[in-house]
Amino acid sequence: MRTTQIRQQLHDYIDSAEDKKLKAIYTLLEDNINDEFTFTAEQKKELDRRYDDYMNGVGETYTWEETVAMARQALADGKPKDELLI
Repeated sequence: MRTTQIRQQLHDYIDSAEDKKLKAIYTLLEDNINDEFTFTAEQKKELDRRYDDYMNGVGETYTWEETVAMARQALADGKPKDELLI
């Protein structure tokens, strides 16, 4: 079953679910629903450094096509996912 079909079936079910079942589903998913992505201090520092470099004209930038090509090459080279972030 495709993701879009699963999504639609879940939407349909939730729209007509009894309150008790709806609350149970929410309880199961609550932590995921309320999760917000946060950066570590180290990640923030790196993002700030890159932004400053970009604003000062010294940061490297890539076109979308270059980015896709680098990602495809990294995947072809078998790099672990955590090493794919530039």
